[in-house]
Amino acid sequence: MPSGSGRGGGRRLPAGLHRTRSPGQLRAGDEAAQRLEGVAGAGTAVLGGMQQAIQSHNGMGARFTARSCRRQTLVRLKLTENFSMRIHPFASACAAAILALASTVASSASLSYLGQQVVANNAVYGGTTIGGLSGIDFDAASVRYVAISDDRSQINPARFYSLQLDLSQFARSNTPGSAGVQFTGVTTLLTRDGSPFAANGVDPESIRLRQTASGTTVLWTNEGLRSGSAASYQTPTLREATLSGAYVRDFAVPSYYFPVGSAAGTTSGDSGIRNNLAFESLTLSPDGSTTYIATENALVQDGSRTTLTAPSPSRVAAFDTATGALSAEYIYNVDPIAQTPVPATASADRGLVEMLSLGQGRFIAVERSFATGVGFDIRVYLTEIGGATNVAGLSSVAGTEITAMAKTLLLDNIEGVTLGPVANGKQTLIFVSDNNFNNTELTQFVAFTVDGNLLTAAVPEPQSGALLAAGLGLVVLRLARRNGQR
Repeated sequence: MPSGSGRGGGRRLPAGLHRTRSPGQLRAGDEAAQRLEGVAGAGTAVLGGMQQAIQSHNGMGARFTARSCRRQTLVRLKLTENFSMRIHPFASACAAAILALASTVASSASLSYLGQQVVANNAVYGGTTIGGLSGIDFDAASVRYVAISDDRSQINPARFYSLQLDLSQFARSNTPGSAGVQFTGVTTLLTRDGSPFAANGVDPESIRLRQTASGTTVLWTNEGLRSGSAASYQTPTLREATLSGAYVRDFAVPSYYFPVGSAAGTTSGDSGIRNNLAFESLTLSPDGSTTYIATENALVQDGSRTTLTAPSPSRVAAFDTATGALSAEYIYNVDPIAQTPVPATASADRGLVEMLSLGQGRFIAVERSFATGVGFDIRVYLTEIGGATNVAGLSSVAGTEITAMAKTLLLDNIEGVTLGPVANGKQTLIFVSDNNFNNTELTQFVAFTVDGNLLTAAVPEPQSGALLAAGLGLVVLRLARRNGQR
């Protein structure tokens, strides 16, 4: 996760920062988001038509502004009062984050908002504090979910939860309750020697279930650590564990991911992951034969981290699931930071926080940007490896001519995504948010149905300018008071 995002495991909000929202603001914004979804849900409306359809809402002066970017058209809803609005539940933002396809796109796909559930902060299950849910996966055979906490064994030992979600109880409301979320188990992740991880000894981030001939196992990522002295560095890992949390094996992560050199990664000869910008993403191909992980930002030797003007070349690594060996690597360009922090010298970052394999080399990718004094900006992309350069084995891609993964825009604080069950005859997507163990943030489960086919929807090539106008529309709703609090 972005290091300035106030996440769990020691990543807290800067002193004096919090989020403030009134019930009236939340209701108004949620209604506006649902009206937006209705406008663009047809999937064929052009941006101009959407703009005309959105009227001022409850005196807030809602309006659309659009700007074309390479490979996408971003539609942003501004609420002009004494704050710009990022709706209290992520669900409300995503309710408006739908596809608006121009007539030049032959194949379309969109998401329809089903509803959400919100788990109370400081809720306890099995003697542990529920929070920091950074990844989620669904097992269709057992109709159950698993969600991993990014607690660095600071509040409770590193762990993942088993749970069930009743989508019939998900509500399009700011007060949906949590009756549709039932936690059924908590499992401690264990080290090689069978003991729980020591405090700050691990940084769990993402989780997937693997189906094998002998049963189900768990794949999970540890982000590693590049902070303090070199002796305290931790290498990032992709591991397999039993459903009881016992260690099974490590995948063969190349050594050029390991942190070497200064903690800041700014000294000549430095290499490896950046602190807090490593393995957040984990997904398996639908047949389970390939496991993918991705860094949030570039390895030190590959290029810079994201800035307000520059993207960052993250690596997406593919492994043979059976052997754990690296089979391919690709570059995914993470967008520049979305907003200037307040004050301008404060922290801001952007990262690739989760990927979900759809098959045929296609993925859903979640990018999250954070700026102090402004808040979060979440974008969900459809991306693919077809046509991208395989950079496997290259310890550095700096100065190398390559083709990055193509991506196009699909759709606060989203961390994990999984395919859910079929609802109303349609595939569902389930998102989970990370409350950072912070009482001003929320643990939310948000559900969408998929309209259309994500495997055949158009994904323009990175160099294609002809499809700029054929964007997928994203409405980013933010809550950030003008006085710099969030």
